Parts: sequence; C-alpha cells; structure tokens
Amino acid sequence: MNDNIDRVLDSIEKMLGPSEDKGREERIIRAGPDRVGLPDYMASLKRLDRSLSQMSSTNLRVNQQAIGDFNELLSEGHSKLEGLFRSILVEDIEPVEPLRYITKDMPFPVLQQEKASKLGLIDSFLSSTTAKDASYKSRESASIRIYAELRGAYLSGSLHNLSTASISTSKRKASDEIYRQGTSGISHYAQGIEGIFAAEFGNISAIFARQNWGTAFDATCRKALAEFAKTLRELNMHIKQNLTTDCFLAYEIIEIVTSLGQRMDQLSGQLKLPFADALKPIRENAKSSLAELIEDVRRRIQSMQTLPPDGSAIPFTSEIMTRMQNLTMYPRALASILASVGEGNWNSPSAATHTNSTTSVPTLKSLDVGADSSQLLSQYITDTIETLLATLDARARLLLKSKSLSGVFIANNVAVIDRMIRSSDLSSTLPPTTTTKLDSWRSKGTKAYLDTWREPCSALMDVQYTNRHARPPSGSNGVIDSAAVIKQLGGKDKDSIKDKFKNFNTSFEELSRQHKSLQMEREVRSQLAREVQAMVEPLYARFWDRYHEIDKGKGKYVRFDKGGLSAQLANLG
Repeated sequence: MNDNIDRVLDSIEKMLGPSEDKGREERIIRAGPDRVGLPDYMASLKRLDRSLSQMSSTNLRVNQQAIGDFNELLSEGHSKLEGLFRSILVEDIEPVEPLRYITKDMPFPVLQQEKASKLGLIDSFLSSTTAKDASYKSRESASIRIYAELRGAYLSGSLHNLSTASISTSKRKASDEIYRQGTSGISHYAQGIEGIFAAEFGNISAIFARQNWGTAFDATCRKALAEFAKTLRELNMHIKQNLTTDCFLAYEIIEIVTSLGQRMDQLSGQLKLPFADALKPIRENAKSSLAELIEDVRRRIQSMQTLPPDGSAIPFTSEIMTRMQNLTMYPRALASILASVGEGNWNSPSAATHTNSTTSVPTLKSLDVGADSSQLLSQYITDTIETLLATLDARARLLLKSKSLSGVFIANNVAVIDRMIRSSDLSSTLPPTTTTKLDSWRSKGTKAYLDTWREPCSALMDVQYTNRHARPPSGSNGVIDSAAVIKQLGGKDKDSIKDKFKNFNTSFEELSRQHKSLQMEREVRSQLAREVQAMVEPLYARFWDRYHEIDKGKGKYVRFDKGGLSAQLANLG
C-alpha cells in the first residue's frame, strides 16, 4: 500500500513540476536573449519545450491552463530569437559599392565569423523545435525568410548602381554607330553579381544547414535577380529598336550571362533557370538579328538613288565588313544562336525567328566552338558578303552610266572587302571558298571594265590585209620591214591604216584620261592597269611593227612608238 502511495505522489510531483518551473522560465523569456545570454536563453526554451511535451502527453485537464501558458512563452521566446536574428543581420545590410571590389580585384565582404556562428545557432534552434503548436511550428523557415528579406535588400541595393550604369553606357552612342565590345557596363554588372552572390553563398553555407542552402540562396537572390531581369528587358528594348547596330550588344550579353549562370550553378546548384529566363528575350532578338542584318544589306542598297560617279567603293561596304569583323568577337554566343537558327535559315526572317526556339539557356557543351559551329559562322559571313556584292552589282548596272564604270565600282568594293578580311580575324574564320568567290567577283568587275578597251583594240585589227598579198619581206632576225608592208598597200588600204591609227590614238587617250579620273583602290588601279597593258600592248606592238612607216616617222598618225605606248600604259597604274 505504501508503494502505491509513493507512485501517486511521484505522479503528482511530475504533473506539478512543470507548472512550478513556469516562473523561473518566464523571467528568462521575458528578459530576452540579450540580457541572459543566447546559450541560457535557448536552454530555457528547450526546458519549456520539454515540459510542454510532458504535460501534453498526460491529457490531464488540470494541465490545460499551464499548456496554454507554456505555448505563449515559447511563442514569445521564438519571436525574440527571430528578433535577435534580425538585429544581428541589420548591422550589416548597408549596401556596398561593387566597383570598388571589382576594380581592385577584392573579394566581397562576408559576415563576421562570430556573427555567422550566432546566427547559425539561432537558425538551428528555430529549425529543430519539437513544439506542436502550429503558430511556431511554421517558424522552421522563419530564419530563411528574415535572412532573405534583409540580405536580399542588401544585394539589390548594392547592385542597383551597376544596373543603372549598364543601361546608360549601352545607350551612350550615336544611333548609327555599331556597338563596340566592352563599352556596356553589363560586364561589370555580371562581375558584381558573381562576386556578391558568391560571398552571400559563403554566408549561407556558414549559417544554415546544408539541406537548406539552396532554398536560402534562391530566396536571398530573388530580388536582385528580378532587378537584373528588368535591366535585361530594358536593354532588350534598346537592342530591338537598334537591331542592326546593337545586336552585338545582345551577343555580348548572351556570352556574359550564359557563363555567369553556369558558374553560379556550379557554385550553388541554383539560379540556372532564373538566368535563362532573364536571357530569353535577348536570345530571341539575337536570333532574329541574323536575318535582319542580311535583309538590311539588301534594303539599304536598293534604296540608294545614286552611286559614286567615279566608281569608288561606298562607305556602306566598310560598314558591313566592320559588322562581319565584329561577329568574330562573339564565337560562343553565335555558335549557339546559329545552331538554333539552322544553316541557311538566316536568309529567311520568319525562319530565323521561329526555328528551334527555346526558353532554356544553352549549356557549356552547346556553346562549344567546334568545327561545326565555326563552319556555320563562316557560312553566314560568306552569305552576307555574297548578298552585299550581288545587290551592289544589280544596283550598279541600273544606276551607273557604263559597263566599265560598273566594273570599277565592283572591283573597288571587292578590294575593300578583301582588305578587311585579310587585316582581321576574318582571315582565319573564312574558308578558302570565300577567296574563290571574291576572285570570281573581281574577275567579273575586271571583265566589265575591259569591255570599253575593246574599242581601241578593234582599231588594231587588220585581218583584211593578212591574206590579200603574200607575206611581206622581213628584215634580219625576223623583224618586219614596215616600209615594205606599206609599199604593197593600195591607196584605200593606206587610208584605212591611217584611220586606224587615228582612231586608236583618240580612243586610247580618252580612255587613259577616264582611267586616271576614276577613283580606284590602290590594288584595283594596279591590277586593272596590268590587265589593260596585257590586252592592248601586244596588239599595238604587232600593228606598229607592220604599219608604223605609214607616216614616215612624222607622228601625224603614229603618235606612239612601242616604248612610248608601254610608258603610257605603265602610267595607268
């Protein structure tokens, strides 16, 4: 019987014990962790939690009031821990100036180790509570929510100036000026994001449990990523309005952001999709730019009402070749874009826009600049050059007054294209077939120009005399005796020879004058002069050898001897 009494008393003591502890724990909880110290404060909360569990397990009505009181104390205790968590973070939420760390190649600041340890203790306690009440059970993620709120604002505030600078620097140029690589602040913006996000991931790794790193990092970066996406949307609007000049900014952004997203994913396993989503509008614009650049070539040439009357190359050719040179600066972005568009589809605006559209950012493998990717880029550049020359040729035949002038015009533009290829990375990008195509256009221009030189050459033809008489006697060493040839001619034949010399002289001098008046690239003038000399000189030499005695050296009809004509032809170059 005594044993039964002892068991009853022991049970009563266990039931009343927690209630008797209430006063002591209440004083600690009300005082707060700052006054009693964090370890003692959390120890008190653990005792309260344990007592609450014991009372809840009895289901005795006498404990209901105490259970309610303990729940209120636990709730208050958790709230004060959250307040301490917040107050520690508030001490370090003043935005920093990212450029200071970027330009000096310094790591971005992280939370002090002592603070990170304290925050980690608080998060660990808040995340591991065994209390049953939903009002604080939901606070398992409260520390992440508070952290993301405060540190997210810190990230966003620190990066704000870089966002503004990215927009202002991208727009700071003349509307017709081609974007120059590196002039936009987007590179610094990306560097700032990478540096400050990496530092923040270090903070998160030091504070939260490993299984919560991704959740905390994603929530913390969300606001800054939203601002980044907004910045890219604004840049995309600017690019869309100036697509032929600022598509190169789109290519640069694709390369920068794609690499950034990959590195962030490798660091944290997070943020790949947010970067992909932010980049999607710019990728779509970049894809459509491929067809637009080719169409712009056609459109602008076809709208030209005049072409240079001296046959000189137009500045537009240099502009297009500068575009092509710039394309070689973005091999990774263009590898992905061209592969997405598909070979040849860039000649169709609708196909370039809709082919293989994707919402995801390309992988590093898809951005690998291999043989196939380089081949697509070289094919695109070759197609653009072919479009340029074909459209120029069609316009020249319509607007220029003569076939020869059209030939000089084409030859000059080919020379500019060839020179800009050889003096840039295009020389290693383009295949030998491009040189073959340029040679074909060069030959076409040369042939058109030489057409006008057929007139003086036709005056040197004397087929009608070659079979009329026996072959005239020649001097020693096979030299034709011009006097003997002339002696055998009749009066009408002699008059005809005189007219031929006169016609040649008139035509040759006029064409020489025209040749010198035309504006030619140095290599074009030299090459065309050689072609003219190769065409005219042999014919004149033969004709002169046979008929130069027609005016007995007076120069009335035979204005040039062979040496004199050779000198005149040499002066054409």
